[in-house]
Amino acid sequence: MTPAVLFAFASAIFLGAGVVTAQRGLRTVEPLSGAAISVPCFTVLFLLLSPLILCNEPVVWRGLPIFAAIGLFFPASLTLLTFASNRALGPVVTSTLGNLAPLFAVTLAVLLLHEPLHAHQLVGAVIAVSGAVIITVTRPRDLGSWRSWALLLPLTSALVRGVVPPIVKLGLEVWPSPLWACLIGYIMSSLVVLTVQRLRKGSFAVEGTRSGRLWFAVTGISNGLSALSLFAAVRNGPITLVAPLAAIYPLVTVGLSAIMLKHIAITPRIVAGTLLTVAGVALVLIG
Repeated sequence: MTPAVLFAFASAIFLGAGVVTAQRGLRTVEPLSGAAISVPCFTVLFLLLSPLILCNEPVVWRGLPIFAAIGLFFPASLTLLTFASNRALGPVVTSTLGNLAPLFAVTLAVLLLHEPLHAHQLVGAVIAVSGAVIITVTRPRDLGSWRSWALLLPLTSALVRGVVPPIVKLGLEVWPSPLWACLIGYIMSSLVVLTVQRLRKGSFAVEGTRSGRLWFAVTGISNGLSALSLFAAVRNGPITLVAPLAAIYPLVTVGLSAIMLKHIAITPRIVAGTLLTVAGVALVLIG
């Protein structure tokens, strides 16, 4: 299970970083345009590297429709929801409510894939999620005014993020290549976000400052590496193990927010939430 654990942690690190860098980009670029930068950016990078990283990866055509269908929703819809939530609620609340994703993922893994769920894993997952929620339970000062309906954005994002891993795992049973799964999904998602950008704005070109576009390019690469790491983790281990570990990304978000956004103070509540999260992860890792 070591590769699955390492890939799950890597996914959490990249995802947590992407939430913060997206917040920087959202200062000058709106969510839709940000998605039209970030998703295609990683897709182009992946395509440029594909002759090197896919040369030994066989093609299984039966799996193509599965990964293409996943790409219509992930990461396209997830990216749009996350960026919109990030702008409305800030990176910390977005990460906190998005952290409910493992509850959906684990439930589907047990019901759909018939994965075993041990008592200590369930307790550990609940504790880890609770710890991440405690870290960010209060409203940050940078939220400004917002409406209750905005909470639906990160909650829907959590649902999408939770549903995707079990479906990806089904696809990987047909075509066991996380690299191809990620590339096909990103190609489809790029087509989706660019089409939406064209329909809404009348042009594929994105308006915004150079720095904003650059931040979204960085966000796209970070989110893409997170998705690729998640697919690799799902390929190498059960979702009941992977989902709770990948859900610790708010720790990264809070840490980087304190450094880059200058509005997070390390309080006893954050320390307590961190300790709970670490304890929960330790329970999940118990064999």
